[in-house]
Amino acid sequence: MFVVQSRRTPVEKILHQYGDATILDVTSRGTDPWLRFSPFYPHQGIPVPFSPGWESSSVEGIWQGLKVFERADVDPSKFEITTMKHLKRSTRVYGKVLGHRKGVRGDQLLAYGEARRAIYLPAYHWVLEHCLQDLLTALRLLEKEKPVILLDYETNCDIDVLTRPLSHAGLVKLYLEGKWPYQAKQESAEELC
Repeated sequence: MFVVQSRRTPVEKILHQYGDATILDVTSRGTDPWLRFSPFYPHQGIPVPFSPGWESSSVEGIWQGLKVFERADVDPSKFEITTMKHLKRSTRVYGKVLGHRKGVRGDQLLAYGEARRAIYLPAYHWVLEHCLQDLLTALRLLEKEKPVILLDYETNCDIDVLTRPLSHAGLVKLYLEGKWPYQAKQESAEELC
């Protein structure tokens, strides 16, 4: 059994609820190797959807880099950040978010839900497929022994709930359970670009 829990939940409460479980923090504040599941982790070489020839160090770099604000367009410099810091772009600085550009040079803005499906999910799926297979195998082995609790800041595992940020730990859980929510999961990264 894989379970997503808030990183803010006391460990004692989790153990009381799930008994003898393996608890893994898969956020950028977790320990190696599990922090590699964080969207902030610089795996390098991640294809930027709808942007042939463009790559990003992290999934979060893609998400933030393609975001368009009232006073700022895309910021491809976010693709290059490898420190897991200074990736976020603020509405305080740039004004209201207008959407995500469909590609670095795209002429279409995607609404939040559409961008989640067309940009975030394919980028994170690419990382799971190309960078994290060894750790996914390790998680499957751990789960055979006892429940595995994946800690994340967010616990929303439903891609259609747009009022709360999506949990990447939830995406890991769905992937491990063979329930990936993106209909084009079989497509190659090249087809998504």
